[in-house]
Amino acid sequence: MAAVAEADEGILGQTAQPPDVEREEDGEGASGRAPFLPAHGGSIAHRSRFQALEADLRRVSLRAVRPLYVTAVLLTLLGTGCLEDWGEPPKADWSPASAPARHVAETREPCRERHPERAAWFGDLHVHTALSMDAWIRDTRTTPDAAYRFAKGEPVATGPLGADGRPTVMRRLARPLDFSGVTDHAEYLAEVARCTRSDSDVFDSTRCRLYRGETELPIPGMSRLARRMLGLSGWGRPGGLCGDGHRVCRDTLVSVWGEIRDAAERHYDRSPQCSFTTFVAYEWSYSPGRSKVHRNVVFRNASVPELPFSWIDTPTEEALWTRLRAECNESGSGCEALAIAHNPNLSNGRSFEIFWRGAPLEEQRRLAALRAQMQPLVEMMQIKGESECRNGFPGVAGGPDELCEFEKIRDLAAPETCAEGATGSGAMRGNGCVSRLDYARYALVEGLREKSRIGVNPHRFGLIGSTDGHRGAPGDVAETAPIAAAGAGLWTPELRLGPERSFAGATAAHRNPGGLVGLWAEENTRDALFDAMQRRETFATSGPRIRPRLFAGWELARNLCDSHDLVTRADATGVPMGGVLPPQPSPGERPVFVASALRDPGTREEPGGLLQRIQIVKGWVGDDARFHQRVVDVAGNAANGAGVDLDTCETHGPGAQTLCGTWRDPDFDAAKPAVYYARVVENPSCRWHWRDCLTLAPEARPAACSDATLAKTIQERAWTSPIWYEGAGD
Repeated sequence: MAAVAEADEGILGQTAQPPDVEREEDGEGASGRAPFLPAHGGSIAHRSRFQALEADLRRVSLRAVRPLYVTAVLLTLLGTGCLEDWGEPPKADWSPASAPARHVAETREPCRERHPERAAWFGDLHVHTALSMDAWIRDTRTTPDAAYRFAKGEPVATGPLGADGRPTVMRRLARPLDFSGVTDHAEYLAEVARCTRSDSDVFDSTRCRLYRGETELPIPGMSRLARRMLGLSGWGRPGGLCGDGHRVCRDTLVSVWGEIRDAAERHYDRSPQCSFTTFVAYEWSYSPGRSKVHRNVVFRNASVPELPFSWIDTPTEEALWTRLRAECNESGSGCEALAIAHNPNLSNGRSFEIFWRGAPLEEQRRLAALRAQMQPLVEMMQIKGESECRNGFPGVAGGPDELCEFEKIRDLAAPETCAEGATGSGAMRGNGCVSRLDYARYALVEGLREKSRIGVNPHRFGLIGSTDGHRGAPGDVAETAPIAAAGAGLWTPELRLGPERSFAGATAAHRNPGGLVGLWAEENTRDALFDAMQRRETFATSGPRIRPRLFAGWELARNLCDSHDLVTRADATGVPMGGVLPPQPSPGERPVFVASALRDPGTREEPGGLLQRIQIVKGWVGDDARFHQRVVDVAGNAANGAGVDLDTCETHGPGAQTLCGTWRDPDFDAAKPAVYYARVVENPSCRWHWRDCLTLAPEARPAACSDATLAKTIQERAWTSPIWYEGAGD
């Protein structure tokens, strides 16, 4: 292990220290404690850990690495939950501030292919490249340009890296995507660039060598990747990389943000073929108490603010929505933005938290409306699990839903349930409580309850999937390609099936390849696709390109599935997914729903799965104040006899190419708001990790191959966005 031989500027930069941490001068602090021991003392175990860290660092010249070590201590405590009450870093605005969006003219030729009844377009709106802090250190070298080429079906080099530091394996999508957006973390974009580009004046600094893995800090109990991250991270921005006032990092950020925008522009097909659409985008990565409250920000066009907003300069959700509205949507430049919540399953109840209770009523309404306006979508399927629903919550009536056991990454540790109205911390480490509001189904019902309470539904959101891949490989979701599932840096079955636990306290085998976004739009252009996102005519899939539709209305015919013009008739008398039913036209009327789906045809080499059934899920708040759910099969057959040969992963049994069904809600009560969505389920197929297991001799298979928490088969699926009935006043 190389000792750190030089000191950088304090990792706390120009920001204030967190409370209860004494500034270290020479030797021990004024209180006589070890130099960096928190003033509150902590538990005996934590004190022992600090003393061990102190001893190790004194052996490698404490004074040289003291600033980095302060952050190591803070992050170590944060990882164990000890900093939960320390709040967030002080706000660190750029100087000068980010300029609002400027108008950029958008011109394009009309598309040859246009669908008045809308077509399904598939994409990925959660993609990380080498520009992201947590992708580069996992050997990702894919640029935004390369990511877009991959999405278009071109071969792209990916890891592992060779001796020359270049990727050694070529990969390509079997089927191109229709659209994508690179969403690198806004946090530390400049610092990553300054540490990884050899012409940077800080390339050889201790911080950058630490980030690149060329030197290490001896920090017991902290993973090597976490230790490398210390080179970039701190309580705010690291002055050692950014200079006085962070001006150097600001200039670098302007440049890197320009690279992201330019890549999106180069790969947007403005010809009449309209073969591929790109979106300028980024990720806002807010993790209070190690709970995931991240948001992807997507822009309609090339008119965007001068800089992306990060949690460092925009430290709350309200601040993010407010800035996006003021500096983009209301800037008069033609800029439009929306935010997409993701991974609510790892938020300890924070992602859909009703944080405005206690404010004056008009302020509550304002904040609820702001959230609904600026955050119209939720990514509820991706590599870190599915966020639809979970069995076993108190206060939820309707019995268990067998399909809620799908890709539940948090359930491995059997977490306790959050108290009613409370939130927790630590889900990103596998810690803390799990809340109803970690799952989209119950957040939708919570929105109905808020509508009844304050007159505004803050959770009127549509559903999408994406990958959250950190290899720069949009849409790489096939269960037959295990490299897609486990994450960057895990290139062999032995690594993917290994026992090491990382994110959310889970092994790599508990991850999945991620999902896709589906949009129903007239054409494959930025405007048409963005309009679909805003009106929530969206759907999520667990990877396959299933095409589901859902309509509801008071006058829809029960034989609509037999009609060749189903969509025309449904559009004329009903509302599509993402819509709101008008008030009940007359007493006794009950809404009719029509749900249909086309299977994913797949490719000649890998045909898609057959469909098993379509379900409609209803949610509402009962007279008993509990959340109620009902799941109804409206087409297909759960007992169709389809199955999988676990020795070969060959599937067998009947299934459907297409399914369609209608359903009239028999228990409809016009006085009770309700929310409905459709779920389409394929026949069983092999999960990716079991395919990996089959490549190994039985005696060589690791414990993951017999882990009871890992299902050997899954049922791929798609979810439509909801349709709401919110009563006579909507």
